Amino acid sequence: MIMKRYSIVLYIFLLVACVIFYSCDSELPIRANYAAYTFSGIDENGGNWKPILLTSSNQIVIDEPADVNSASYKEELEALKSITANVSSAQRDAINYWTNNPILRWNEIALELAAKYNLIPGPNPDGTYTLPNAANPAGPPPFPFAHPPYTCRMLAYLSVAQFDGLVTAWNYKFNYNRPAPSSVDSNITSAYISNNIPSYPSDGAVIAVVSRDILIAMFPLEKDYLEARATEHLASLQWSGTNVTSDIEAGKFIGTEVKKIVLARAATDGMKNAQTSKAKSDSMANAAYERFGWRWENQETPQRPVGLTPLFGKVKPWSVPDITLIRPVAPPTPGSPEFEKDAQELKDVAKKLTNEQRKIANWWSDGLSTYTPPGHWNRFAKEFIIKYKFNPLRSARTFAYMNMAIMDAGISCWDAKYYYNYPRPIQTIPGFKTILGTPNFPAYTSGHSTFSAAAAEVLSYIFPAEATQCQAWAKEAAESRIYGGIHYRFDADVGNTQGKAAAQYTINIAKADGAD
Repeated sequence: MIMKRYSIVLYIFLLVACVIFYSCDSELPIRANYAAYTFSGIDENGGNWKPILLTSSNQIVIDEPADVNSASYKEELEALKSITANVSSAQRDAINYWTNNPILRWNEIALELAAKYNLIPGPNPDGTYTLPNAANPAGPPPFPFAHPPYTCRMLAYLSVAQFDGLVTAWNYKFNYNRPAPSSVDSNITSAYISNNIPSYPSDGAVIAVVSRDILIAMFPLEKDYLEARATEHLASLQWSGTNVTSDIEAGKFIGTEVKKIVLARAATDGMKNAQTSKAKSDSMANAAYERFGWRWENQETPQRPVGLTPLFGKVKPWSVPDITLIRPVAPPTPGSPEFEKDAQELKDVAKKLTNEQRKIANWWSDGLSTYTPPGHWNRFAKEFIIKYKFNPLRSARTFAYMNMAIMDAGISCWDAKYYYNYPRPIQTIPGFKTILGTPNFPAYTSGHSTFSAAAAEVLSYIFPAEATQCQAWAKEAAESRIYGGIHYRFDADVGNTQGKAAAQYTINIAKADGAD
């Protein structure tokens, strides 16, 4: 539907840009092949953990559930028995898909949408550009353009909403302690392994509603698709024998209330102003020139009039109290000995690029039609969650803190990019060519390095046994931009330090939330 709205000229432009300029990453989102599993722990005290945006786990109030011996509850059990006795093969497939940790499936859906909408708006036939507009999502071009800043923000709001919703659910689960239907009536068999987690309110319903509503806000053209996914997810809670209707309704209420609080923050975080006017962008470039004597110039063909989200560095961070606290020092002046050393490295690498280096550059390129660098790290987190058999609450905590740190790192990176407005290697090194295209935003610091260092720090904190692997991935992500000719080494090294600094603020919050 979206592509039909584009002209043939625009379609060809996007295709050529993806294939030639951006070396599209073949590592697109892959749905994990996992089944329902026994959790390594159920976190009985999870309702005492400190949520991120809610003031407490009982800020949202739900009614006490009916007693398991009450007539109303017995009616719900009879209805559930009828539902589970007549499950079709298609419904069985849905049960197997959603499993007992649907946090992972909604994260996959989010990554798939990020890849679908990671299409750069092309030029109009007259050479002008029209930007995606949230007020007119159908466009053309369609809204959003799911570039790295947009994607990291989307994932942060999604996972924070999931986490706060599940902290709330866990609070009531273990306060009211109403057992699962299969524990009350032996004639009801749950399709999932029993983990002895109380069923009221339904954590699955919380996840379905809050995920649906956050993603609809982020991808408005996908409203019908997301509603259908949530409808199936909610229905699967009964097809699987997991929840009675009152469990689900209480979970839906929590999800709806959490969604309101999370989207209220999103509406006022400054993202709507990130893609600013040419006049503002030019003034930022002029200010950098007056301070430092250089300015970045877009080397794209055709050239867009404004770089990517010049004011993303002004968006409200999650954990860092003032983003300038982690703004790095100025990069070396072009022509200086420090600059020439790193410029020569780029020229040397380009002359004798190995197949392995090219493979690394392409695998981490995360260009158009991919889930971007933040998506790569969500994929890694998902694999660790499955490996260590985390329950939904602890899974949501992992995604929330990692994506908060990634977003804060991205904000800090974009603050540095447009404060220093530093030129790319293709601009400063005569005759230099890249193998990955020319990003339309300044060089210093490296986004890949900053995003990856932040994610690696949080994952190392949550999964200490995987710290060595996470740090190796972060180093490889940074090196990939040097192999691709996109960044100087000082872009990558300073970005790595910057990402670690951003992550530490988030880790400090995580250490105080009561989960450890």
